[in-house]
Amino acid sequence: MSYRLGVDVGGTFTDVLLVDEETGSTWRAKTASTPSDQSVGVLHGIDKVCAEAGIDRSAVAHVLHGTTVATNAILEGKGATVGLVTTEGFRQVLQIARSFVPGGLAGWIIWPKPEPLADLENTVEVPERIGTDGAVITPLDEERARHALRKLSGVEALAISLINAFANDEHERRLLELAREELPGIEVSLSSVVLPEMREYERALTTVANGYVQPQVARYVANLSAKLTAEGVPAALSILRSDGGLASADAAISAPVTMLLSGPAGGVAGAVWVAEQSGHTELLTFDMGGTSTDVALVQGGQARIGRETKVGDLTVRASAVDVRTVGAGGGSIAHVPELTRALRVGPQSAGAEPGPAAYGKGGTAPTVTDANVVLGYLPSALAGGEITLDRDAARTAVQAIADAMGLESAEKAAAGIIDIVNENMLGGLRLVSVQQGFDPRDFALVAFGGAGPLHANALGRLTGAWPVIVPPSPGVLCALGDATTSARDESARTVLRKLGDLSDTELATIFEELATAASGRLEAQGVSPEHIAYSADIRFVGQGNELPVAFELSEGLTGLAARFDAEHERLFSFTLAVDHELVNARATVTGPRPRVTPIHLEKGDPDPHEARTGETPIYVDGHYVDAALYDRLKLKAGNVITGPAIVTEMDSTTLILPGHAATTDAGGSLLIRPTSKEA
Repeated sequence: MSYRLGVDVGGTFTDVLLVDEETGSTWRAKTASTPSDQSVGVLHGIDKVCAEAGIDRSAVAHVLHGTTVATNAILEGKGATVGLVTTEGFRQVLQIARSFVPGGLAGWIIWPKPEPLADLENTVEVPERIGTDGAVITPLDEERARHALRKLSGVEALAISLINAFANDEHERRLLELAREELPGIEVSLSSVVLPEMREYERALTTVANGYVQPQVARYVANLSAKLTAEGVPAALSILRSDGGLASADAAISAPVTMLLSGPAGGVAGAVWVAEQSGHTELLTFDMGGTSTDVALVQGGQARIGRETKVGDLTVRASAVDVRTVGAGGGSIAHVPELTRALRVGPQSAGAEPGPAAYGKGGTAPTVTDANVVLGYLPSALAGGEITLDRDAARTAVQAIADAMGLESAEKAAAGIIDIVNENMLGGLRLVSVQQGFDPRDFALVAFGGAGPLHANALGRLTGAWPVIVPPSPGVLCALGDATTSARDESARTVLRKLGDLSDTELATIFEELATAASGRLEAQGVSPEHIAYSADIRFVGQGNELPVAFELSEGLTGLAARFDAEHERLFSFTLAVDHELVNARATVTGPRPRVTPIHLEKGDPDPHEARTGETPIYVDGHYVDAALYDRLKLKAGNVITGPAIVTEMDSTTLILPGHAATTDAGGSLLIRPTSKEA
């Protein structure tokens, strides 16, 4: 037997899911994250899940890992010192940037402009020039290039981004050879490899970002690979990309900018997989963890892929699942500013250390988890007994909020905390739905993460998205996504031609060449290409910005134009009677999807009496009510749980509100729907 192992490292917990590749059986484990060295938590989780499955670590053939190492390097400002090489005259490309400022006019007053990832003193120019058609206008001055490179002897990574290198990479390739001679041992990123597309600022920024996170990612991946081998895990390590695909460890090290949203992408992949088992393909995904909440929209079983990756103040051009992050999680801290005396929740988080007051690790700040404890929504232990909750500490923390606001009880303060954090997460869901022209009532809501199922019913009520789907093992769904996704690679090219000047044959040739290049890189990782997807960035002639559009080669130019017109109409409510322009072409190649057998629960009666373990008082809508308690592992297909109720399991807790009911389907998911119009 051989096993696949999915690992997702979050801000509070590290989740592990083990899959038997022959039978599809799964085992799960949840352990505290270790921020100082994430590999420690990963290995601890592997030990726990292997013991649970009764196997030796040597049986694990594949480790599929979603990680926040690259993300944290950006957010914490702990990346490498990067040197940047530009064409003469473009030294200040990062400083000039773009004129867009968040917040409109007010942004000019209060928005601090982010510092470039490559300092001006570490930026050098070289004499050379290539035209937009790829013709060499000014040959590369190699002597002056060597002199410029020697000035960067103190950098830890090097980014080379020459004007129009997307059209001809000859000079960048030669500079790479010179850099290896003048700066031996330094990782070098080429813009013609990282982002072979027009727009010099975005290309330079993305290339610099790749270099900024590369040394840290390389150290982490190499360290984890070495420890896996030392601990008797002979598995091939793969890293999840931001677009939901997998890359080998070596591919991840060479292009770490493609894994800035590695963690959230795994959750979306897992949500799509479980929702398919329930017969739903139109989804809003809602992943609430300890530090933040990630939301995304899925159409036709495919997550929407954006052309930008946003991490903090940084926006780079790299394909990523269109995930929006809200600073709202189980560890989000509630506070009452003295100036306004109005309750606020987050974005500050108690994290894994010290964590919420209820964790008993020294935390005293009132968090969302503490509020859920006070309201009676959480059991006495979390993560399979790894964390025992201190209810008195939680009440003391939340009482401080009640005192600051002059409320009569800790319960009222806790209810206020939950209401505000739910509204914060509703804002995130509206960003991926209403703001993009979609009605959330047309989608199901898939809730997961350690804290997601506690808030899912309330978010369904706020959005009108039914059913609310709570998958089996929701707390480790990101790890399931890691274990059930496929290897992926992508090739892109700037074309910049009117559709009217192209033929269907020329169009097909462009995309087939890109597909061949991406397939070759995938095969070099030992993966056989199985599916090819094509997309293009299109605009009306004369427009300054383009829209990404997916299409089939068989549709030709007419189909591509029609796809763009439909998307433009949906977003902006109009189209133009002018020709279209193909700006960028892109081919994405994926390998075979791993086999994971879905859960098939035994059929049971609607009455879930065999799974009922008791009842407990919970505080809902301003008063206490008795809620039935259920053990999820004892539920059968067809069981109907009427709220108020709480369903407990190892990695998460589901709250079913009054006026709602949850039906257990054959795949083990809970499908929550309202039972009355008032709900």
